Amino acid sequence: MSKKPSLVKGTRDFGPKVMLRRKHILNTIENVYKKYGFLPIETPAMEQLETLTGKYGDEGDQLLFKILNSGDFASGVNAEMLNPSNKVQLLNEISEKGLRYDLTVPLARFVSMNRNDIAFPFKRYQMQPVWRADRPQKGRYREFWQCDADVLGSDSLMNEADLLNIASEVFDLLGPKISIQINNRKILEAIAEKFNLQQHFKSFVILIDKLDKVDFDSLVPEFGNLGLNDAQMSELKELLVSFSFEEASIQTILSHLQGFEKAQIGCNELLELHGYCTQTGIIDKVSINLSLARGLDYYTGCIIEIKATDVKMGSISGGGRYDDLTGVFGFEGVSGVGISFGIDRIYDVMEELKMFEDNLFSEVKAVFCHFDAAGRKQNYQLANKLRQEGISCEVYPDIKKIAKQFEYSDKKGIPMVLMTGETEINTGTISFKNLQTKEQGSIPILQLAEFLNSSIN
Repeated sequence: MSKKPSLVKGTRDFGPKVMLRRKHILNTIENVYKKYGFLPIETPAMEQLETLTGKYGDEGDQLLFKILNSGDFASGVNAEMLNPSNKVQLLNEISEKGLRYDLTVPLARFVSMNRNDIAFPFKRYQMQPVWRADRPQKGRYREFWQCDADVLGSDSLMNEADLLNIASEVFDLLGPKISIQINNRKILEAIAEKFNLQQHFKSFVILIDKLDKVDFDSLVPEFGNLGLNDAQMSELKELLVSFSFEEASIQTILSHLQGFEKAQIGCNELLELHGYCTQTGIIDKVSINLSLARGLDYYTGCIIEIKATDVKMGSISGGGRYDDLTGVFGFEGVSGVGISFGIDRIYDVMEELKMFEDNLFSEVKAVFCHFDAAGRKQNYQLANKLRQEGISCEVYPDIKKIAKQFEYSDKKGIPMVLMTGETEINTGTISFKNLQTKEQGSIPILQLAEFLNSSIN
């Protein structure tokens, strides 16, 4: 007895209906990227393990999918390596490759290898799957798609503004209401310096990153363990809130951090970014959140996080400024900034909010149905003529009861059926029925293309 097939946990199959919805999301993002001058690239699913490790922090390294070497991967393993204390050395012997964890590190590797062939600033977008050995749960998968846009080789904060505008435009087109939160790594470092937390910076960041799930008071004991007194915690609480994206708010933040050079630099960057965003009219969608600390293992300036406001879900898009990421590949001094859209989470949000109108996603205008072989032959000829005119259609391939053919069209979400039988052949007409509106009738064959274009959006 054969074993029932199953999927790897954290992965999914996508049927035609889901794929059409996902392609709608992907195409929307891609079209917006193109408007801003970004060009596409692709990189391999596999990277050398040494390319990936050490770029995402200890936790990220643990989530990398490693690939066993081809052939006899254990040929170089001796009994001594099997000792648990030698697991790193063992891994290096049996695995030299891994599945990409994100699209940013492969981008840095790509730019470093192709630096003489690309024009800087280099504006690229990339839409491919990534893999993480995470625990599957709602909105978190082991295989998922990212849609990234990055600018490398430019320090201008106009790039950050463009990315915020792209995010605003994408979600205006897709439908979900969003909140855009920004922060700046330099301001976070100034806060740590003000409260003498430089040596505990990572622990401090991990703590404040919890503030989107719990309130500040519940973390007071842990802040106390870092050495903060009551007065310091009271001032820190005033800082780690959401501010409107206004010049006055930036001045308020700076007033708490007077005398700290990094704070001045970070706030000046926020002010410059505010000026660009004022020109494009997205200020009301953006807020400053000083507890936002995503991706600090490589972000060096602006940090961006986007969430849906009407669905309980983690971030659906995010990004930031990362200076000199290419330096680890021998190409130093290249500043970069990017944004990434999580297709799978965006899909889940739109599905929960019932934003997919499936009749809009059918690429087929109509299905030709028939009563006999003569009708099928006529339909095949008509369908090919329509396709030459750029009209998508299909012919039911078998001769079966007309109800069965209607059922096929209905299941595929194609409302218009076209019927050909002896009467239609003799009169040069074709009968039609809209399975949704129940409208039916017949038209001359010569008017078929015009009819389909006018009756179906």
